[in-house]
Amino acid sequence: MENSLEIAPGIPSWDAYKPANTILKDRIILITGAGSGIGRAASFAYAAHGACVILLGSAQRLLESVYDEIETAGYPTPAIYTLNLEKAQPEDYLGLANSLQQEFGRLDGLLHNAAILPFLSRIDDYDPKAWQQVMQVNLNAPFLLTQACLPLLRTAPDASILFTSDAVGRNGKAYWGAYSVAKFGLEGLMQVLAAELDGTSNIRVNSIDPGAVRTQMRIQTYPGVDPAQWPIPEQIMNPYIYLLGPDSRNITGQSFNAQPNIISIL
Repeated sequence: MENSLEIAPGIPSWDAYKPANTILKDRIILITGAGSGIGRAASFAYAAHGACVILLGSAQRLLESVYDEIETAGYPTPAIYTLNLEKAQPEDYLGLANSLQQEFGRLDGLLHNAAILPFLSRIDDYDPKAWQQVMQVNLNAPFLLTQACLPLLRTAPDASILFTSDAVGRNGKAYWGAYSVAKFGLEGLMQVLAAELDGTSNIRVNSIDPGAVRTQMRIQTYPGVDPAQWPIPEQIMNPYIYLLGPDSRNITGQSFNAQPNIISIL
């Protein structure tokens, strides 16, 4: 079911949503894929609205760049955690959770943003090794990280988990292969987890499809398209702030779209 009148209760459009500058004050939010693209923009947006952000990625140099920008802007001092999601084992996620427990004591938000899309290919030709790689980063890693962080999220009075989805993870499209299948899996994980946590904790769980955004991954996927027609990540941050902040309290198990301004309830 789709509701074109409101993207969320009381919000007619994402452009109309005007979050307070301190709406995320004192919140501790972990962002995967924080070094570039949407993850970088979300990290900066969350910090600009008062959150202490934990920047997670595999490229230390990129994370340090985001760290420096946030600190220079005078926002709450962030933290960096380097982790290769393709190679990480369950114990690595537990180690991360233990480190966060010792340093912060809780987690108020978790944005699953990291993803890879090496190529488009028909199933006949899909390389099995590449398939496993995509599934590991795009689906298995979010499961393992979420599972490890659930105790920290339960400690927070108002916690939110947000999975980054995609249109091809809601309606299958030829040649999108493992990426599409993994995003379908994330939608299922979101729904199952939301149902399990509903009424038993203060954690809400949702997904968001950012739509066509000017990121390096999309530019590589569509080399013949002028990227200037796509919005930059900073232009779609309102729903990301809404879904990690208190305004979305009690909204769970739903699949949002950042573009256009509609919400699909699965």
